[in-house]
Amino acid sequence: MEILKMTVPFPHPVVNPGNRRTLLSPPRYGGNSSCPPCFRSQWRRASARGGVRRFGKTMALPGLGSCFVLLLASVLPPSQYAQDAAMIQYINRRFQTLEQGLAKCHQDTQEYIQEFQDFSKKVSFLLERCGIYKTEYKNKLDHLLSRVERAHREIDYIESTRDSPTCIEEDDKMVAQHLIKQTEEEQRVKLLLNASCDVMLAGIKSLKVVKKSGEPRGSWLKDPSGNHQKVYLLSGSNNNTVLEFPNMRAFTESGPKPVFRKLVLPVSWRGTGHAIYGGFLFFLSDGPTNEIVKLSLRKRSVVDRMLLPGASTLVDLAVDEHGLWAVHAEPDARAKMVLTKLDPESLSAEGSWDTACSGREVEAAFLVCGVLYAVQGPGAGRPRRVGCVFDVLGSPGSPDAAGLVFPGRWPGRAAILYDPREKQLFAWHDGSQVVYRLQMGPKAHGG
Repeated sequence: MEILKMTVPFPHPVVNPGNRRTLLSPPRYGGNSSCPPCFRSQWRRASARGGVRRFGKTMALPGLGSCFVLLLASVLPPSQYAQDAAMIQYINRRFQTLEQGLAKCHQDTQEYIQEFQDFSKKVSFLLERCGIYKTEYKNKLDHLLSRVERAHREIDYIESTRDSPTCIEEDDKMVAQHLIKQTEEEQRVKLLLNASCDVMLAGIKSLKVVKKSGEPRGSWLKDPSGNHQKVYLLSGSNNNTVLEFPNMRAFTESGPKPVFRKLVLPVSWRGTGHAIYGGFLFFLSDGPTNEIVKLSLRKRSVVDRMLLPGASTLVDLAVDEHGLWAVHAEPDARAKMVLTKLDPESLSAEGSWDTACSGREVEAAFLVCGVLYAVQGPGAGRPRRVGCVFDVLGSPGSPDAAGLVFPGRWPGRAAILYDPREKQLFAWHDGSQVVYRLQMGPKAHGG
C-alpha cells in the first residue's frame, strides 16, 4: 500500500524554540480564555517541557490510518487531543503491522500460485507420458494373441520338420513315399513362391555414385511394389528418423535446400538391413534381438511385430520378386545362415531353409528370384565378392554365381539391398549412396 505523507495540524498553538505562536490558535470558549481550563493547564505543562513542538511535526501515516486520524479529529472534542496522542501512535503502529501482514499474505499467495502452476505443468507432462505408455502397452496387448497363435503354428511347423530319433529300416516302399513327399514339398515351395521368376545373377556390370550424405553406415531404398517413386534414406545403424524424397531426381540433387520430408518413427531401428514393401517399412527393432517391426509410412505408427524363431544374431530383411525375406545366422559355432520367408500381411513365417552358407565373413545378403547371395567384405588383397549362393528351389546352376566381384574398392562394411522392380542393387558405402547395375541369366535346371 502507498504510504501517504501528510501534516496533521491540531487546533492548538504550536510553540517554536522562541516560544512564539506561529500556527493556528485554539478556538475561544468565552472570556479571555483561548481553550478550556483542563486543556490550558496541560498545554502549559507541555509547553514548559518543550513537548508541544512534536505535535506540529510531519507524520507519515498510511492512507487508511490518515483517514482514521481525520475521523477522530472531527469526532473527538478539543480537550481529548493531547490525551489521545499516544492512542494515535498506537493505532498507527497497529495499521503498519496489519499492512505488513497483508503484504506477506499477498507474497505467500503469489508463491503458492507459482508452485501450483509448476505442479500443474508437471502433472500435465506425466499424464501425457502415461497416455503414450498406455497406447504402446495397448498395441502390445493387441498383438499378444496373434503372437501366441503364430508361436503355436511355428511350433507345429518345427515339430513337423524335426527328424524322428526312431531308427527304422527303410524299404523300397518307404523310399518311394519319401520321394513323393519331397516332390510335393518342391511343388508347395514353387506354389508359395509363385515361381514365374526363372533368372539368376550372372554379373555385376558397373556402379554409379548418386549421392554422398549421412553417416558411414546406413541404407537407402525404394518401395518395389506398385509404381512408387519415393526414395527413403535411413542414416545410421541406430536411429528413428527417415528422410523421404519425392523421386530419384530430388534425392540426387545437392542444392542448399534439398526437398525431402522428415519422418520421425516411434521406434528406433537397429542395423542396416531394412525393407520397404507395400507402403510399410520392415526393420529390426532396438529392443529384443529378434524382433521385427512392421510400420506404416503413411501413418508413422507400428502396425505389427514378430519374434523371428531361432534368431539370436543380427537379422537382415530383403525383398525380391517373391516378397519379403529374413536372413540370420545360427547362434552355434557353425554360424550357418538361415533363410525365412515372411508373409508381409501377418508377419508369419511361411517357410524356413537352412543354407550351407557361413555367416562369419558375410557383411550383407540379398535375394534375386528366390536365390540368396551372401556378400563377403574386402580383405587383404581381396575385393568385395559374392561368397556363397543358395537357391530355395535347389537349382544346380545357382552356385555358379559364387565368386562374382563387385566393381570398385570401397573400404569398410556395406549395406546392399536389391530392388526387384529396377533390377539394381542399392548400396551404402561409407556415407556414399551407390547403384550397381546387374546382368541376369537363366537358371540351369536339373533333370
